[in-house]
Amino acid sequence: MPASITVKNIPDAVYERLRLAAQTQHRSINSEIIACLERALLPRRISAEERLARARQLRAAIRRPAVSRREISRAIRAGRP
Repeated sequence: MPASITVKNIPDAVYERLRLAAQTQHRSINSEIIACLERALLPRRISAEERLARARQLRAAIRRPAVSRREISRAIRAGRP
């Protein structure tokens, strides 16, 4: 059942950030407050499979060349841990 809440004495800086966020998301301030509360109080749980898939996507996007053992040994001899 939907409920109503009145929030008083919101600091100006917080209200301004809320207003800008609502404008950016094309929402009313009330809808933005609800979205903020949902993000803070009802975080979405991510399964291990989803987290692993995201990590693989990020790794694939980076695509840096592999470092050879010779390069690692050279760096260690040069004083780099």
